[in-house]
This record gives sequence, structure tokens and C-alpha cells, in this order.
Amino acid sequence: MNRWLALIGAVVSEVSATLALRAALDQPLWYVLVVVGYIGAFTLLTLAMRAGLALGVAYGVWASLGVALTAILSHLVFGEALTGTMVIGLVLIIGGVLLIELGSQRARDREAAAAGAGVSEEPGASALPGEIPAGAAGRHAGTSTGELPVVSEPAVTEPAMTDDEGRVR
Repeated sequence: MNRWLALIGAVVSEVSATLALRAALDQPLWYVLVVVGYIGAFTLLTLAMRAGLALGVAYGVWASLGVALTAILSHLVFGEALTGTMVIGLVLIIGGVLLIELGSQRARDREAAAAGAGVSEEPGASALPGEIPAGAAGRHAGTSTGELPVVSEPAVTEPAMTDDEGRVR
């Protein structure tokens, strides 16, 4: 299944379940759609990630579109408030997620270029400040394998025996 189609399906399923949750406050039969919708949303989100969508991108798009669509549709369906300030907030959330996707795309392009050239990226190397190269998270500084560096203990020696004048015996 196409990862983006699965993600869009997850968004639609989650928004439907959330709107049904609001409707269930007045008519409890809607709880059936709540349960089915959330199970469908998490199943489709999992399929999107199995198809290759990065967790940060998948969750960011899913959550931000879910928030935006739920706010807009709850305004249209239930007459809930949707102010200019709320709209600005939604635009900022979606803009932030788009920046995450652009950063993710840049990282994939860099990895593909490194793989094509037979070059492996050094841990800690980054084209942009603040980016963590894939696979580098959790590694210990100064090691390429992520293992703790070996630190040798200083040798323990017996204290020197001295006489009253400080000469070693």
C-alpha cells in the first residue's frame, strides 16, 4: 500500500473517530464509530510507517492534519468556536510539520548520495546545524560503534616506605 495513502486514511479515520466522540456525548451509539475509527487510524498509521514513512513525519502529518480538520469540521458540524487566533495556530502547526518533512527529505537525499558514492557518513556529521544524522542518535561521543569507550584505571601501587628524613627504604 502506498505510504501516503495509508497516512491519509489514518487521518480520515482518526478525525471521524474524534468527531464521533463529540457526537457520542448526546447519542452513545456513536461510540461504536469511535472504537472502529481509532483502531483503523492506528492500523493505517502503522502501515504507513511499514511502507517507509519516518515516524516523525508520519506522526507529525497525522497529528497536525487531525487537529486542523477536527477544528474546522467541529466548527461546521457542531458550531464550535473557530477564531482567527485558532486559525493562525493551525497554520503554524502545519507549517512546522512541513519543515520537518523538508528536513527529512534532505536527510534521505544525503543518505542516498552517500550510499551511491560508497561513502558512509561519520557519526555526528551534519549538513545543517541541529540535525542528527540517521543512526547517530544514542551513540557515545568518540566511538563509531556506540559502545562506551574503554577507560584504563591507573595502576595502584603500594605507598613508598620512607625513613624520618624522607628517604625511600
